Amino acid sequence: MDVTVELSIKRKFQMLEVILDERSRRLWAAAEVSQFGHGGVSAVARATGLSRTTIYQGMRELEKGEAEQKLFTHQIRAPGGGRQRLTKKDPQIMACLQKLVEPTSRGDPESPLRWICKSTRQLADSLKQQGHTAGRQKVSELLKELGYSLQANRKTLEGRNHIDRDAQFNYINRQVEEHQKQGQPVISVDTKKKEQVGNFKNSGREWHLKGEPEEVRDHDFMDRELGKVNPYGVFDQTANIGWVSVGIDHDTAEFAVESIRRWWFKMGVARYPDARELLVTADGGGSNGYRVRLWKVALQKLSDEIGLTIQVCHFPPGTSKWNKIEHRMFSFISMNWRGKPLISHEVIVNLIGSTCTKSGLMVKAELDTSVYPKGIRVSDKELSELNLTRADFHGEWNYSLAPNCSS
Repeated sequence: MDVTVELSIKRKFQMLEVILDERSRRLWAAAEVSQFGHGGVSAVARATGLSRTTIYQGMRELEKGEAEQKLFTHQIRAPGGGRQRLTKKDPQIMACLQKLVEPTSRGDPESPLRWICKSTRQLADSLKQQGHTAGRQKVSELLKELGYSLQANRKTLEGRNHIDRDAQFNYINRQVEEHQKQGQPVISVDTKKKEQVGNFKNSGREWHLKGEPEEVRDHDFMDRELGKVNPYGVFDQTANIGWVSVGIDHDTAEFAVESIRRWWFKMGVARYPDARELLVTADGGGSNGYRVRLWKVALQKLSDEIGLTIQVCHFPPGTSKWNKIEHRMFSFISMNWRGKPLISHEVIVNLIGSTCTKSGLMVKAELDTSVYPKGIRVSDKELSELNLTRADFHGEWNYSLAPNCSS
């Protein structure tokens, strides 16, 4: 090989050597060899000082890289090539999947009841029965596109699941949709966690000057003078507004129904002047439990007073945290007063009443100082005199109380 060629290679190598690492040097040397025929390896080795073994290794790496590049280039599809997306081949599958999960899933304010209780495998089988082909993995991908995600448990189950749990969810959803379509009021009711009144620590953090946190008591013994409060909430699912009666006595069925009564006269009657029925969705236990006789007696009195048929749908056992009011109203009240000591009844009422969200939630609150004694018994005779009609499906959970004509 011409000496001038070797000198040219040597000058180039000396210029690049300081910026090349070991691998780059042998690949560069191999690229130079590819420009020459017989004797190229020896000439490059003399010009660069690299061993022939190193140069041969670089040549093998270059050949391997070229082969992989050809394979990669061969696999690249032309625009529009490849298998079509399932949603293009079957445009209706997303709507069908949405319809399957909507009545039994949680979190979307547009749906009366959204709590997922079907697995992807079950959803895939349901889609197949409707003529849509999709495996469980594809269903999982479609659910993510719709905004769903798998989430860890957070105290949503409180015991063994009832065999008709899902069926009851669907029943409640149908009743809510029917009442909303007819312009009839639909409310979700429940008692929020009892709160101690006084200068006690409240969970959460608030902005303060550094080193100047708000000071509270170092113990949580109840203040005998201030006591506790029972915030009973009524959430209008259609209007996205709520009412909270802040009770200072016992959380009884009479207190629960009185809270509904106050909501009706303070907010409901003006919004629903032509109402004929009131649908109430409630937990299965507590002061508004389906086994509480006094709850039904108090509702009958309210029905007689306001002239509306009151239909009640209870959530099945083990699902008390799934009530709509929990994540549409109570959660925002808790966020609004986080880190703020509930030092008085006035503070509690004001904090609840100032709760609002970007989606338009508004809450009104009022202190209820009435006394609600515990231990009131309802006889079988009193229960039989109620104008109560049980639904064909789980009549213990689903029933209605119509106004008595004699009232």
